[in-house]
Amino acid sequence: MVRLLIADDHDVVRSGLRSILEDRPGWSVVAEAADGKQAILKSITEKPDIAILDYSLPLINGIEATRQIRLRAPSVEVLIFTMHDNETLLRELLRAGARGYLLKSDAERYLFSAVEALVAHKPFFTDRASETLLDTFLRSKHKDDVLTSRERGIVQLVAEGHSNKEIASVLNISIKTVETHRAAVMRKLNLTSSAALVRYAVRNKIVEP
Repeated sequence: MVRLLIADDHDVVRSGLRSILEDRPGWSVVAEAADGKQAILKSITEKPDIAILDYSLPLINGIEATRQIRLRAPSVEVLIFTMHDNETLLRELLRAGARGYLLKSDAERYLFSAVEALVAHKPFFTDRASETLLDTFLRSKHKDDVLTSRERGIVQLVAEGHSNKEIASVLNISIKTVETHRAAVMRKLNLTSSAALVRYAVRNKIVEP
């Protein structure tokens, strides 16, 4: 038996979803919620396999509801079911612990597939959401490419334990130039300490650990 919770502030949406989902043999809607607080409490008490949450829930929105459900009822997988097609929202929901993201406009095509994926503890995203995630990933990758070759060289020398004076000597530049490059690197990478810079260098294979 697949146990489901539906959270949406519109009665007609909950009723429609219940009718569709319970038409599937072995699936049962064990709880409904009209706001985020109810969604959290009923996820804890009813322990559904899947919580299907609208993002725009009253009292507690879908992001915080997802975070609380994953924290307080970790066995419950969360599928966000929303009309909002928004990259920032998608990223925030993933950070909160949602494993699936389905637009209401895509429900007819993908609702069963989405629930089946989450029942198997696999993520589910439509092609459109997957493309958004890929674009975000590629842009984040490019952030590592914002360093010039000279800056990457300085990062390597810093990570290897060289002082500014030693780096200036190795690269045949002034200490002031080294300091300028280091400050630029820290600003570009949003780092605040030499230790963080070393971790960055190891993580991005600029030096070997």
